[in-house]
Amino acid sequence: MMKKLFVLFGIILLNFYGFSQVLEPVKWSFSSKANGEEIELVFTAEIEPGWHLYDTSLPEGGPISTSFVYENDSKIRLLGNLAKSPSPTEIFDENFGLKLRYYENRVVFKQKVKLLDKNLTEIKGYVEFMSCNDETCTPPIEADFAIKIPVSAAQAVKTTMSETVDASPVATEKQSNDTLTTTTEPEPVNQIANAEEASAPATTDNSSRSLWMFFFFSFLAGLAAILTPCVFPMIPMTVSFFMRSGESKLKSKLHASFYGVSIIAIYTIIGTVVSVIFGPDIANWLSTHWIPNLIFFVIFMVFAFSFFGMFEIVLPSWLVNKSDSQVDKGGFLGAFFMALTLVLVSFSCTGPIVGAILVESAGGQVLKPIIGMFGFSLAFALPFTLFALFPAWLNNLPKSGGWLNSVKVVLGFLELALGLKFLSVADQTYHWGILDREVYLALWIVIFTLLGLYLLGKLKFSHDSDTKFISVPKLMLSIASFAFVVYLIPGMFGAPLKAISGYLPPQTTHDFDLHKIIRDEIKVASAGSFGETDSSICEKPLYGEFLHLPHGLEGYFDYEQGLACAKKLDKPVFIDFTGHGCVNCREMEAAVWSDPRVLQRLRNDYVVVALYVDDKTELSEDQWIVSKYDGKTKKTIGKKYADFQIVKYGVNAQPYYVLLDHEGNNLVSPKAYDLNPDNFVAFLDEGVKNFKAKKAVTSGNASNE
Repeated sequence: MMKKLFVLFGIILLNFYGFSQVLEPVKWSFSSKANGEEIELVFTAEIEPGWHLYDTSLPEGGPISTSFVYENDSKIRLLGNLAKSPSPTEIFDENFGLKLRYYENRVVFKQKVKLLDKNLTEIKGYVEFMSCNDETCTPPIEADFAIKIPVSAAQAVKTTMSETVDASPVATEKQSNDTLTTTTEPEPVNQIANAEEASAPATTDNSSRSLWMFFFFSFLAGLAAILTPCVFPMIPMTVSFFMRSGESKLKSKLHASFYGVSIIAIYTIIGTVVSVIFGPDIANWLSTHWIPNLIFFVIFMVFAFSFFGMFEIVLPSWLVNKSDSQVDKGGFLGAFFMALTLVLVSFSCTGPIVGAILVESAGGQVLKPIIGMFGFSLAFALPFTLFALFPAWLNNLPKSGGWLNSVKVVLGFLELALGLKFLSVADQTYHWGILDREVYLALWIVIFTLLGLYLLGKLKFSHDSDTKFISVPKLMLSIASFAFVVYLIPGMFGAPLKAISGYLPPQTTHDFDLHKIIRDEIKVASAGSFGETDSSICEKPLYGEFLHLPHGLEGYFDYEQGLACAKKLDKPVFIDFTGHGCVNCREMEAAVWSDPRVLQRLRNDYVVVALYVDDKTELSEDQWIVSKYDGKTKKTIGKKYADFQIVKYGVNAQPYYVLLDHEGNNLVSPKAYDLNPDNFVAFLDEGVKNFKAKKAVTSGNASNE
């Protein structure tokens, strides 16, 4: 009997500890290796099983990216890109409608820096990161580092340094002639574990699959570039160059092969340069800031107008002529300059396609632009090389004609549609309200309708030739275009369009949402079934212009305002600790909150308060708080309520639901991730029952007095 009691007590203790602890799924360690004035900073993350750490560059509208911030950045210069080992896993998350990248088990980030100040003694900064498992997520956490470096630049030559730091370093230094080591005492949330360098795990299957898909996309783009009017006619010209008299067949074939390799090398070098300039360190800025997104939008529009025949984009004639003058030298050098001339001359047609690949690849992976350009150039060089090796095949080529211009115009329509994505990103990030969801969809519907009409010959441009009949390929493409338009039309009335949701603005920007209207009708019907619906709010909620509750619910996003309204309406408070980047929060809202029983109780019985722990909105200075947990000043909505959750409840995971009375006391034990609606209904009902019981006791005590 006693044994059973001890076991039962142990289970209760473990459950209580596991439920209330501050989660620490990611442990960071920091070290560095010095070589002269250059230092390689090593950031190692040890991730608990079942958890994952998000990548350094994620699309807007999802979880926050891992980022490295250097406080004394004016005294150092970053060299090259942030190296990552292994490459991240990439998945499509249905809750966000986005492709997300993350790491499991262990990941090492490396950044080379050059010292600009020889008197610098340490490099300070912090890593901001977010992690999730299948049930919960942590809010954005900052792990501080202060990596000490040798005082003398001469002493720094070939000196190895290693250090482990955390959010609040308490250092004990030990220094020898050539090595400086710092150890630290860890704090609970940003606890750092001493980690040894180990061999990097192999690249994950999903990441490899993503790169293969991008390679395939780029390869198809290279094939499409061949079918443009400024590239296709050059194939016979190329073959004639390698059929000159005076060269043996063997030499001619060798030069033709080198010609193809040169085309691939030229484009791949372009991709390498882009990966160096626009690597992971700048990827997040490229994907979210309005300046690069507007530049990309303008570039796509200019390329589209060029494909439509409004003007032609050409490189300076002196550049083309200078390359062409080197062709007559013959041999391998002549083959190389023949390839360079082809690249330059065909720029007016290939430039927009190459630009689209490079813009698409500017998302943080160093290999992506290189692989993209390799795939494009491989397809682009293939026919030139094959026809140069086997000139007899030329007899089977179709003749140049109006069909080449049709390919160019179709590509122009696609550039026009895809370019809107960049304007949409800037619009959503800065809340301009220019390109809401229905406006975006309306433009796509018009664009693809015009594309279908063009393919049927009902729409012509000035440089199009007359055709007596429509070809079968054009008919098939027009059917596909009109079918896509039919698919888009329900989106104008609020349909989610999950197949392309990653390319569309969020559903919350939709003005006329038929789904929302239906939900409101259900709300009225529910009120008739369950009784009259009371008002859920007392006044306009703070931050309500950019924060929203799901399923048409009304509530607050400020704790004090929500608590004051609950007192006024004499209702208990439902606290939802959530986040923009919390995948499991969205899953709970989709699977549990959508249950009519849950919605009815949240709408009628509670004042709902959603506290976003990752929102970046700056608070006014009078609203700043100094944390009782880590002593830091919290200046944003997210940091304020993330700290509030840790200090008051000793928990830093989301989703996390708390039911409170008017004094902020718990009515029942808080609840976390649970996809069973029945359990959530019981949780809400128990909260109401306990609220009424406490109220009755209070009223009884007041009457006795």
